[in-house]
Amino acid sequence: MDLLPLFFRTILIYAIVFFTLRIMGKREIGKLSVFDLVISIMIAEIAVFVLEDMKKPLIEGILPMATLVVVQLVIAFVSLKNEKLRRLFEGKPSSIVQNGKLNRKEMKRQLYNLDDLLLQLRENKVTNLADVEFAILESSGKLTVVEKNQETEPSAEKPASFRYEGLPLPLIMDGKVQDENLTKLGQTRFWLKSQLQDKGVKDFKDVFFCSIDHRGRWFIDKKR
Repeated sequence: MDLLPLFFRTILIYAIVFFTLRIMGKREIGKLSVFDLVISIMIAEIAVFVLEDMKKPLIEGILPMATLVVVQLVIAFVSLKNEKLRRLFEGKPSSIVQNGKLNRKEMKRQLYNLDDLLLQLRENKVTNLADVEFAILESSGKLTVVEKNQETEPSAEKPASFRYEGLPLPLIMDGKVQDENLTKLGQTRFWLKSQLQDKGVKDFKDVFFCSIDHRGRWFIDKKR
């Protein structure tokens, strides 16, 4: 294989893809909706096909990429004036936590589980779900978090009967007791059940999510 034509072909395709993505707008770099992601992947795949087959004319790669750019720009322009079309292609934000309560119906619709939520909360430098007033899953997949006003939050009812330094521990997730975390606290299911009963919860199965932090603050989300 003659490497020099491949070298110049690679440089040319790189330049075309680079300027193609720049034409599509700066928001493509920082925030990709599902529609944007599909367009970007298709452009990348077309570029690879052109590079893999040196016998393939460049126009067979440039034309499809130009077509995708035109489609994206037309839809983006129309979406500016049509909210329904914008929601269709870009989706809309979903409230995962609303007024301090988990929105399990929306979590199920978005296939979004508790591990996803706790991970993205940590990425937002929020360690305790009890501190969250609103958590909104944006169409890009980013989680926007609004914390509660700590000045108005009531203090723990009583000090914790244990010493634990670290992140809040989930004790019940998806209705299942996390025995490993109970062990970290040096406590048992009997202790957990007693604590829940003091808070008006009769059975573990009635709880969707439960956690406690090192200050003894509980967060309990009951099943409905």
